[in-house]
Amino acid sequence: MKKQIKYTLLSIVLLLGTTGCTTYIKGDDGKTVINKTTGQSLTENILCRPTDEETIMLYEANGYDLSELPYCSCKDYQEEKEEQIEADDSNEEKEVSESKKQDESKKNETKQTEEKKENEENTNEVAKEDTDTCKEFTISGKYEGLWTNIFVRPLAWVILFFGKLTGNFGIGLIITTILIRLIVFPLTRKSTMQSEKMKQIQPEMDRIDKKYEGKDKNDREIAMAQAQEKMMLYKKYDINPISGCLPALLQLPLFIAFLDAINRVPAIFEEKLLSLHLGMTPRIGIGNGNWFYIVLTLLVAVTTFYSFKNTQNNNTANNDMMKQTKTMMNVFTIMIIVMSIFMSSALNIYWIASNVCTLIQNYLIKRSMK
Repeated sequence: MKKQIKYTLLSIVLLLGTTGCTTYIKGDDGKTVINKTTGQSLTENILCRPTDEETIMLYEANGYDLSELPYCSCKDYQEEKEEQIEADDSNEEKEVSESKKQDESKKNETKQTEEKKENEENTNEVAKEDTDTCKEFTISGKYEGLWTNIFVRPLAWVILFFGKLTGNFGIGLIITTILIRLIVFPLTRKSTMQSEKMKQIQPEMDRIDKKYEGKDKNDREIAMAQAQEKMMLYKKYDINPISGCLPALLQLPLFIAFLDAINRVPAIFEEKLLSLHLGMTPRIGIGNGNWFYIVLTLLVAVTTFYSFKNTQNNNTANNDMMKQTKTMMNVFTIMIIVMSIFMSSALNIYWIASNVCTLIQNYLIKRSMK
């Protein structure tokens, strides 16, 4: 039954994940196009327009039309218009300067100045009208698959909302992570309490195992009797072994959803938090001489290790199983550390924030049970 639930939930995640996941732009050589400055792969199905000039040039060079996409924020649109106005003003000033050299007539200079002011007023009026009709990213949009419309787009909208509220999309990402951890806290609390109860009844579980030790394990009646005694023990202490798996199963879809939201929203991966470029991988950041990316990777390692250690049950009766579990956790920790070097800083920040929330929640739950 426990395995069936796991496989069912995993199948649902895979089904949703294949209907709108991140896709990447391929170059003429068939390889994924990578932004060499940040080390990030170029996302094909982005949800809103990039504002970084290098990123825009990469998209246009690969034949990608950005004109139909909404802006992540109308502030980005206003800044873009202001840059265009400044560029137009600069060109007009150059023209006026050249005209001054060619024509020393005071009358012509006055006329050109008046024309310039008139042009500025017209440009500002047009910019204001365009700003009023800015097409901004919304929580709902055209149908792009269940995964995108149910998980990725709403998650991206929430990150952008808190990013605009705080003035930094990196902080918005952290706030969103904390908010989600608070939402799933009831599940985490139940899972942690179940794990603690399992530790408490472990001596009684050991006695049941010793009672049937040396008996024929292939005898169906003996196996059923042993299982029934354990089930009675679970019932006595109100333990549901299946409930302990739910938070762990939620980690995978949440991780993929954050990965998609980060990769598909330029406002997030173009942002900077402290000295970290959220779209840059630690590998590139360290290569550029920014050693703060090493701190980021170390934080991933430390929080992951203690997060796994905190949830591990060391009171299992089977020493071989305990060793296997410990080895698996250590291997998984090493895998995440290696992956973090090649993941965007934004995803690393999400992982750290999520681990810290888990550690704090587990500490508070265990303390309340004493």
